[in-house]
Amino acid sequence: MVPVVLVAIAAAALAAHPASSAEVAYFEVPRGAHPHDVAPAPDGSVWYTAQFQGALGILNPKSGQATQIALGAGSSPHGVIVGPDRAAWITDSGQNAIARFDPATKAVKLFPLPRDFPGANLNTATFDRKGILWFTGQSGVYGRVDPSSGKVEAWKAPKGTGPYGITTTPNGEVWYASLAGDHIAKIDTVSGDALMVPPPKSGVGPRRIWSDSKGLLWVSFWNTGEIGRYDPINKAWKVWSLPKSKGGCYAIYVDNKDKIWVTDFVANAIIRFDPATEAFESFPSDKRGASVRQLLGRPGEVWGAESGVDRLVVVKE
Repeated sequence: MVPVVLVAIAAAALAAHPASSAEVAYFEVPRGAHPHDVAPAPDGSVWYTAQFQGALGILNPKSGQATQIALGAGSSPHGVIVGPDRAAWITDSGQNAIARFDPATKAVKLFPLPRDFPGANLNTATFDRKGILWFTGQSGVYGRVDPSSGKVEAWKAPKGTGPYGITTTPNGEVWYASLAGDHIAKIDTVSGDALMVPPPKSGVGPRRIWSDSKGLLWVSFWNTGEIGRYDPINKAWKVWSLPKSKGGCYAIYVDNKDKIWVTDFVANAIIRFDPATEAFESFPSDKRGASVRQLLGRPGEVWGAESGVDRLVVVKE
């Protein structure tokens, strides 16, 4: 029996004042949840990881009601994504395992890492085109889970600690960003080997990474407050600085229109960047210290988790 905590909360919508007609709305989640990552679910709800409460949260945006499902003893979930099976797949650093939540049965299944990879500090995950889940661990680990067999494999990352964000390109390549390792890397999905690519300059701290529809890789540079774009075919970087900050570029997400969304911790804002016009738009939070650590969306909506103030945020176009 999976423990369930039900919390009824009213949704509070608040309009921001960027240079567009986009609408920003906020949704409170249980106090102390410290929501880290979000994933809009197939049924219209929004999943989030309640990192400090060891649970997967489920928000109903229509009612504002949040339900939290315990993931297990010692759980400390970081990332959550939607799998090809429409289930929630979670990187759980506390249990050193990948967790799968079945929204139909409410069952939680764990895929523990191999014993020789303890304390991986699991971070984020992505599915490749064959339905294999790939994940990162900041302690210097990356690996994969085959959902059909349950087999879990892991490798030591080149340069050790740092693997953080991870993404799959339209042609099936899997890339991750290494924050402490100061590089991005392409994983050979057959052998598991990782090929490192250095950033355009040292010390930028690549944190999250996302592919656009053309296979160009967009990377958040945490240390320098910049957005980097890497072209794997031409092996070339292009960089844009955030309008106000010289550090604190955390989350990055590319929407279905190939617009780039990032979070700026210094400006306490979600930023939209249009590569065609090179224009930035800012959506600042109405509370200090929002600390949005990850962004994900569906057409017309971009969602984030304000980890510092126990809220989810959505920007609707």
